[in-house]
Amino acid sequence: MSDFSTEIFSAPLTINWTLSFGCNFTCEHCYSRDEVCEELATADLRRIVDILVDKQIPFVNFGGGEPLIRPDLLELAAYATERGLNVSMNSNGWLLDAAIAQGLHDSGFKSVGISIDSAEAELHDDFRNRSGSFARAVAALDHLRTAGVRTTMSSVISRINYRHLRDLLDLARDRGVAQVYLHNFKCSGRGFKNRQELDLTAEEWRDFYVEALRVRDETSDLLISFDDPVISSLPGYSAKSLVNGSSCGKLSLHLRPNGDLTPCGFIPLVIGNILRDDFDALWYDSPILQRMRHKEASGKCQGCAAFEKCLGGCTARAFAVTGDFNQPDPHCWK
Repeated sequence: MSDFSTEIFSAPLTINWTLSFGCNFTCEHCYSRDEVCEELATADLRRIVDILVDKQIPFVNFGGGEPLIRPDLLELAAYATERGLNVSMNSNGWLLDAAIAQGLHDSGFKSVGISIDSAEAELHDDFRNRSGSFARAVAALDHLRTAGVRTTMSSVISRINYRHLRDLLDLARDRGVAQVYLHNFKCSGRGFKNRQELDLTAEEWRDFYVEALRVRDETSDLLISFDDPVISSLPGYSAKSLVNGSSCGKLSLHLRPNGDLTPCGFIPLVIGNILRDDFDALWYDSPILQRMRHKEASGKCQGCAAFEKCLGGCTARAFAVTGDFNQPDPHCWK
């Protein structure tokens, strides 16, 4: 099922669910910190869980904002777990003490990711605009491990850390982390405003990925994961994927605090509302999703041998910078 132009899943595999855009941080790269949105009551959130179960969507990942801002997070997660969903979340770690870690375990979380962007406390704190955030994030990993929750670490690659990948991996090892996600810089929200200061050049992205793939291939005690389709244009890259190009709108959707659905958190185009609209009609027939699933080569992508696999790179990044799904990813070095 690698060619999404001819086949489509009956539903997304993952819903990335933002319960609240509220957050106790003001990170330099955040896509959502300046967003304002109505939040649903717990009863409506449970209705959404029922819809996800009915549509046989197996995975839910709570993001934000900061998920722990919502006082009903554990209640909702427990309900989702009882109904058979696989629940995970990403957190900045500030609010995650020993009691919360135990609550996350008891409510059925399969894994919890903590965002750490540098192995140097000062750099991380500065990037997150919160003094002491590094210490709290590292402590959160320890609390989760003690509670028996599988932990992951998420690092947004930017100018502050792209030369220090091995230091980030060593930190993950020291804290018993199972998997490290290396997220590409998306250029959305505050990330767009601070792009010139924080983003890498296309050539620097190429060099980073060449090194990161080498490190991954040499590493056996940690899972190292990427979420950037532009990487597939590197010679010899052979990772298997269910779809080519961006996975948003193909394998996953994003759910906003008011029930609106978007292709991903970084593409603020609403395709409909999960509580008001027919989910199947949105999934199969949304003009926005159709355009994302059938991208056409434009600009330098025309005639490029890599287009069949990368499909122009990150759709969210191309849209943020150019307003056009079909434009080449600005991170592309070819």
